[in-house]
Amino acid sequence: MNERTLADKIANKKARVGIIGLGYVGLPLAVTFAKGGFPTYGFDINKDRLKRVKKGESYILDVAVKELKQVIGSRKLRVADDFSEIKKLDVIIICVPTPLKEKSEPDVSYIVSAVENIKRFMKKGQLVVLESTTYPGTTEEIILPMLESAGFKEGEDFYLAFSPERVDPSNVKYKTENTPKVIGGISPQSTNISKLLYSKVIKKVVPASSAKVAEMSKLLENTFRIVNIALVNEIMLMCDKLGVDVWEVIDVAKTKPYGFMPFYPGPGVGGHCIPVDPIYLSWKAKGYGFEARFIEWASYINSHMPHYVVERITRALNEYKKPLKGSKILVVGVAYKKDVKDLRESPALEIIKILQNEQARVSYYDPYLPYLNIDNIDLKNVKFNRVNFSDTDCVVVVTDHSNVDYEFILRYSPLIIDTRNVFKSCKGRKDKVVKL
Repeated sequence: MNERTLADKIANKKARVGIIGLGYVGLPLAVTFAKGGFPTYGFDINKDRLKRVKKGESYILDVAVKELKQVIGSRKLRVADDFSEIKKLDVIIICVPTPLKEKSEPDVSYIVSAVENIKRFMKKGQLVVLESTTYPGTTEEIILPMLESAGFKEGEDFYLAFSPERVDPSNVKYKTENTPKVIGGISPQSTNISKLLYSKVIKKVVPASSAKVAEMSKLLENTFRIVNIALVNEIMLMCDKLGVDVWEVIDVAKTKPYGFMPFYPGPGVGGHCIPVDPIYLSWKAKGYGFEARFIEWASYINSHMPHYVVERITRALNEYKKPLKGSKILVVGVAYKKDVKDLRESPALEIIKILQNEQARVSYYDPYLPYLNIDNIDLKNVKFNRVNFSDTDCVVVVTDHSNVDYEFILRYSPLIIDTRNVFKSCKGRKDKVVKL
């Protein structure tokens, strides 16, 4: 199959699209292609995920059960754990995890494993796209030689590109279809064919001059956020010393109509992208003798925030002549961001561990997570009632879910540490609320 033949199949939506990895990136993307009319195949090594998708059960908040059942029922989306099905595909998109190793080095083992499966069953004329976030050069330095070792030539026998995922869980405005999609191919042919593919299901596609530029753009997006979050966290620490309300400072500053973008302090950063992805860039830079000081300092500040939250809890309890040891602490919200059930890198987990190490009696409430059994934490969600809030020494709001009655918490809690400024518009006694 040559480029023209593949382009015709994509244009007519007859190209068979395979998604490897049905997580927070892969499942929404698979549903998007299936809804767009492409015969789509989802691959995952997690058999429980495959069973749930087959039943039309969505485990991703941003994938509606109705839409999933529709594409499964119409057989536009099928799932498989047999990678030999790859030989039937025209397009293979890799959406696997890219965690960090213990020494903050990128772990690309999931990418390598996926590419090995592709290599075993690939055929001429296929397009391979990496969406997993990684360091600049991964597509060209790792995937390209692996696939070409099978005897194929990129740009002639197959096409290879990188397209950074842009997923913002619980965002009601921007979904896969209306979030601009960056694409960068190893060859111009790969960029063109990838642009044609994504333009069939996504409103705007932005071509980059190379895969490395596309890879770098993703890390710039996330580094921009981690640095600015760290900046405002450092300003908050300074305001604490100066006795100034940082939230009011931000509200005043953001009235400037140019040259300023508001970021807000918090208990730390979570998810995969913000705390993890910039480390890829820092790691890669070291290989070229460059020290990414901004990134490393920003990571340090943000990783320190859970310790600062516990410090504020301790200080607040001291005002009530209570020690942290033995105190009842109720943590509200343990997901890494509001309105999701995702625990990846959540600062709440670190806060809970520190509190437990200090022998505080910790409980939690989160409407999305019925239990915690992770990182040596084993807790069950408490009921949202008057007894649980009044019979505690301190309530700590870590994640500001929208479906929580904060006025109820304000009414019945004796002391509150508010890391998200959620009580700003609540009516009631604000003297017992301690803001970051």
